[in-house]
Amino acid sequence: MAQIYISAGSNLGNRIGFLKSGIDAIAQNVGRVLKVSSVVETEAMGFSGHPFLNICFCVNTQLPPEEVMQLLLHIEEANGRKRSNVEGYKNRTLDLDLLFYDDIILQTPMLRLPHPELENRRFVVQPLAEIAPKKKHPVLGKSVSVLLKNCTDCSVLTIYEQQLHYKNRN
Repeated sequence: MAQIYISAGSNLGNRIGFLKSGIDAIAQNVGRVLKVSSVVETEAMGFSGHPFLNICFCVNTQLPPEEVMQLLLHIEEANGRKRSNVEGYKNRTLDLDLLFYDDIILQTPMLRLPHPELENRRFVVQPLAEIAPKKKHPVLGKSVSVLLKNCTDCSVLTIYEQQLHYKNRN
């Protein structure tokens, strides 16, 4: 059984609804959801867009990394995400990123683990530190709480009032 960490974000439509739909689909198709961070709101990063809601969560899975990634892409698509070959960031209904898969370091055309640049994105590392402060980055050798402390991204994050509730399959 592998322990994986996923980040999710949404800045279009019913943002909280898309996050809930994504986590429910992961609980049904990828594995058992163990922990979910608070929902945080932040401005779009790297482009002019609507504010994002973001969360991180921990999942136990028996699936290999590439299969998890394929399922995440399918869940995004099922929630209205349209990817294109155009460079740059865009508004999106649901964005799912595989941050860690145990301590695996992997680089394929489809997947890089750990997720590149996660330590430079406060909207990822702050919610991740809430649920896994002692988790070590397998490349940098630092805990998530240290990554948060050293994060140079000064984006303002606001804790969103609504928490996500999810249902694991039995």
